[in-house]
Amino acid sequence: MTDSVLDLAPVVPVVVVQDVADAVPLARALVAGGLPAIEVTLRTPAAPEAIRAIADQVPDAVVGAGTVITPAQVTESVAAGARFLVSPGWTDALLEAMRACGLPFLPGVSTTSEVVALLERGVREMKFFPAQAAGGTAYLRSLAGPLPQARFCPTGGIGLGSAPEYLALPNVGCVGGSWMVPPDAVAAGDWGRIEELAREAAGLSADGTCR
Repeated sequence: MTDSVLDLAPVVPVVVVQDVADAVPLARALVAGGLPAIEVTLRTPAAPEAIRAIADQVPDAVVGAGTVITPAQVTESVAAGARFLVSPGWTDALLEAMRACGLPFLPGVSTTSEVVALLERGVREMKFFPAQAAGGTAYLRSLAGPLPQARFCPTGGIGLGSAPEYLALPNVGCVGGSWMVPPDAVAAGDWGRIEELAREAAGLSADGTCR
């Protein structure tokens, strides 16, 4: 696996798992559609076991933990088999824990000062969150000039229509989103629909065409 989360895939599905039983078929559908990097958010009690199930049973998936906000969650995610970590924001304690665990990680930022603070600490790859609410592509484009060494995975409010505009930016490596895992499809076990949506997302290029 690459040391960079940003180079795993152009789109990283951001998944909320309510029922552990859904984790494996959901991950298989995403992988079959061409999206192997899967961020399972730690927003539900089922999340750690969902990560463990995907890590154990879907070998072609690169499963990560998202919404990591404490050092304890770093430890829990590593134990569950996560292969990368994503946080919505960061503190020095959280950053230290993520760095110490040895996995690729993306700490979250939404301001220029946070970006500069991470660069000062030797971190160049970050999550930009909440992307749309924090200024979207215009904000990221403005950062590219003074801070070209920073690269981002924007997440939050991004959909199929807006993803190509983000991917066209020189400082964006990938985008995160949940549009390919609609809750009604997950609830219905419509894995075929999710595979189709994943395939559509995996084919995105910067100009909005399929590649």
